[in-house]
Amino acid sequence: MKSVPRIQPFESHLEEYEDWFVKNRFAYRAELEAVRRHLPEGGDGLEVGVGSGLFAGPLGIKIGVEPSARMRAMARTRDLEVVEGVAEDLPFPDHTFDFVLMVTTICFLDDVRQGLGEAKRVVRPGGRVVVGFVDRESPLGRVYLQHQEESVFYRHATFYSTREIRDLMEEVGLDALRATQTIFVPLEEVGREEEIREGSGDGSFVVLSGRNRP
Repeated sequence: MKSVPRIQPFESHLEEYEDWFVKNRFAYRAELEAVRRHLPEGGDGLEVGVGSGLFAGPLGIKIGVEPSARMRAMARTRDLEVVEGVAEDLPFPDHTFDFVLMVTTICFLDDVRQGLGEAKRVVRPGGRVVVGFVDRESPLGRVYLQHQEESVFYRHATFYSTREIRDLMEEVGLDALRATQTIFVPLEEVGREEEIREGSGDGSFVVLSGRNRP
């Protein structure tokens, strides 16, 4: 099971976590839209690190995996089926889903390569693994790193660059990689319609997806 320091903030500060998405609702909407562009229409999806369900619910994903008991309980109030587990050891057979989503989960994994490998394992041939994260080299990523010790949630996180995540996805056998990006200004300046662009390198929130080779 995941190390306690990475889970504890979400057990102890659920309300603060939920409030972030209210306070930063326009950034949240932009992140949702950036992720949505990578998901197939229909199909069976799984969100790994589903948290309280704030992405799975609006994106139509019905099943999640989450190590935090309080987060699981909150997600279930949003009509999600949530099982206890971690990304590095998913409790599902091979080739169960059409796609797997991870949003701001990568930075909390004990073993990113193993987590991505597990996501690939449970995706059907031709399906996709979709990863949303804050790019360490972006303006927001640098702010998070600068203030990491002050953050309840990110104190024990490990941030990655887009290149690092792309390389790891390729290493585990995902191909046809595609990137989108959003949040091009400080969080407090994000407006109602933050732009979603293809590629990476300018936006702070990046979504990468890769295909499980048939």
